[in-house]
Formats: sequence, structure tokens, C-alpha cells
Amino acid sequence: MSVARETALAPLARRILSLAWPVLVAQLASIGMMVADTLVVGRHSTADLAAVAVGAGLYVTLMLGLAGVVQALGPVIGQHYGARRLDAIGPELRQGLWLALYLAAAGMLLLACPHVLLAPARLTPEVEAMAATYLQLLAWSLPASLGYRAFHATANALGHPRPLMYIAIVETLTHACLAWALVGGHLGLPPLGAAGAAVSQIVVTWGAMLAGFWLLVRHPAFSVYRVFGQFDKPSWPAQKALLRLGIPMGFSYLVEISAFTLMALFIARLGPEVVSGHRIAANLSALTYMLPLSLALATGAQVAQAAGASREALAWAAARAGMALAAMLALAVAALLWVLKIDIAELATTDPRVAAVAAGLIRYIAIYQFFDAVQTIAGFALRAYKVSFLPLLIHLTCFWGLGLGLGYWLAFRAPTPQGAAGFWQAAVVSTVAAALLLGALLIWVARQRQRAQDGARAAPRAPALMT
Repeated sequence: MSVARETALAPLARRILSLAWPVLVAQLASIGMMVADTLVVGRHSTADLAAVAVGAGLYVTLMLGLAGVVQALGPVIGQHYGARRLDAIGPELRQGLWLALYLAAAGMLLLACPHVLLAPARLTPEVEAMAATYLQLLAWSLPASLGYRAFHATANALGHPRPLMYIAIVETLTHACLAWALVGGHLGLPPLGAAGAAVSQIVVTWGAMLAGFWLLVRHPAFSVYRVFGQFDKPSWPAQKALLRLGIPMGFSYLVEISAFTLMALFIARLGPEVVSGHRIAANLSALTYMLPLSLALATGAQVAQAAGASREALAWAAARAGMALAAMLALAVAALLWVLKIDIAELATTDPRVAAVAAGLIRYIAIYQFFDAVQTIAGFALRAYKVSFLPLLIHLTCFWGLGLGLGYWLAFRAPTPQGAAGFWQAAVVSTVAAALLLGALLIWVARQRQRAQDGARAAPRAPALMT
């Protein structure tokens, strides 16, 4: 196959799309678990719902930060697969599972002291007690969450994401039913309130991890690597390599998540209507982000496989195809959001003041869709190249520096304070800056790798010795 045909963008885009849509369904199903908690616990009591809202936010932030470190398995295994180093995949995943276990132990120790985490929220004693119990229970789901993330990263890296979709759908439906029974005390079970939602999550998370491990043993796409065919002790060189790549990845996730969390804390002082409108916009932003995130995971897998095979032109073409596909879909989503912003806001609330705030903020989500798609694809493509530290610095500068710093000034200190809109205006600026910087870094890394490969091919070879 010619290089031009191999690197044609249309076939690569179709390949990325075929890998991305099961991941998108899985991501949306995961959001369904949070929706189920809100509906089930909200019908039980307001205090329990407040405990779940605060506790879940803290747990998700911690879990995703640790999961980001485990996700380092993705580019590592993807490059092994591309280079046809298939014997290295099983040992690498075993080391990743050790890493997940260590991180889970650290996270569980942190969750064992929940009152320290809850102190900044200044909850009532009743709600804080419920939230503390909720977090202490969820600590037992953390090993399963991180273990499943290791399988999740492996399945994506090898180009087999459909099992993730099926597991996520079953997990969400099971959680909705089990949480309903445990929270409200149905089917002869005692009513546990917020604690019931945590118990349900523990059960379904361990179920998801065990399903993933069963697939590693039984599914033909994974069993060939004999992940559980032998026992390996933790290897410090392997752990160090995963941490070197994974810590910046996990910190990058924390930066993006915490930027919106801190934004909500600052906006809280502007009154309940503004906070509620912001909450609607923030939930919508998280929902629309699932599309570029799914495309980024699929793109990263293709880039990693091509880079591992030293097919640098193909790796760069895969990155460009993913970015073009994500950008086009983002423009379509942006147009829908712009046209339907009032309808979406009124669908989410019956309070006209809250709807007006939400509709005004949804405009900014529409504006930055294109740039969010670009920066997301670029960030994941760079990680596929095993470049994670510089993207972290860019995320820190853009999302904490511009997003929060400039947002606070626009919201409260500007000559004409913008209120909540100031933070969203800064979010647009920070997303544009991240897209430009990460995009430029991706171009530079891809070109450097291609030049290095071309130079290696052009280097004169020593003559063979006569024997």
C-alpha cells in the first residue's frame, strides 16, 4: 500500500469514528449512573441528595485523577501493539494492575478521613455525617474502579472498545435498579438513603471490573496476551515508566475537573438563581465533552499504534483525521446549542430567571466547542506519543491561569463586573489558548519524529564485513 493511500484522511476518519462511537455510548451510560443517583436519592430526601452531590463530586475528582495515572497504560500498550511487541502487552498490563492497586490504597487512606475533605464545603452536621459515610463506603469501590480503568485503557489501545459499551450499559441499568431498592428500602431491603447509593456503586463497580477481567481471560481479542497466565512481582523500572507518563496525565485531568469545581465555588456567592443557571450550563458542557473525549481516545489509540510501528506519517495522519472529524462534529453541536439554547434552558428548569442565566451561559459553550475539540484531540495525540509533561504545563497555564485567574477578574474585579458570564468568557479564552498551544506542540512533535525517522533512513550504513 502506498504512503499516500495509507495516510488518506477519509479512511482514517472512518476508522476513528467506528472506534469512538462505542466509547461515546459507554461514557454517556456512565453519566446515566449519576443521573440515576440524582433521581433516586432526590426522591428520598433533600439532605441525602445534598450529601451525594458533595460526596460524589469529591470522589469523582479523586478517582479520575488516579485513573488518569492508570490511563498511561493506553499509549504504552498501543505502542507495543503497533510495534508487534505482543509478548510485552501481558507483562505491561500486570504492572499496570499493580500500579492501580497502589493508587487505590493511597486513595482509600484519603477517603478514610472524609471530614478533612468535606470541611471546605461547610455542610450542616446532618449532611456532613451522611456525606462522610458515603465517601467511606465509596472507598471500597476505588480498587475496582482503577482495576477496570486498566482494562478500559487496554481495550481502547488494542482497538476493541465494544466490550466497554456493553459493560457500561449493564452497569448503569443494574445500578439504577439496585440504588432504587437500597436508597428507598424497596424489595424488603432497609432504606439506606445516600449510603444505599454508595453500596450499589460498590457492587456494580466490582461487577464491571470482574467482567473486564473475565474478558481478558476468555475473549479471543485479549486472551492471546495471557494477562493472568503468570504472576509477576512489581517491577520498579516498569512502575517508574508508567508513573513518569501517568502522573502528568492524572494531574491534567485534575486541572480540568478542578477548574469547573472552583468556578462553581466562586459563582456560589452570586445567588441561587445564578448558581442554578451555571449548574445547568456546566452539566451540558460535561455532556457535550463526551463527544470529543470519545474521538480523542480512539484517535490516541491509532496514533500510539502507528508511532509504535515507527510509521510516523501514518501517526500524524491519524492525528489530523481525528482532529478534522472532531472539529466538524463540534461545529454541528455548536450550531445546535446556539439555536436551541433557550429551549434547552427552559427544558432544564421552570424558573424563568434561572433559564435566562443558563441560556446566556450556553452561548459560551457553543462558542468554544470547536476549540475544545481541537485541544482535546491534540492532548490525547501527544500522550499517544508519550508526551505528557508539556501538555500538563499548558493545561495549568490555560485552565487555572486564564480560566480561573482571568475569570475571577472578569466576574468580580473588572471595571464592569460580568458575574458568572466572566468565568465563561475566560473559559472561552483559555480553551482557545489551549487549542493553539497544544495544536502547535503536536505539529512540532510530529515533525520532529518524522525528521528523526527520515534522518535515520538517510544515514549511511557501515559496509558488511567479509567472512
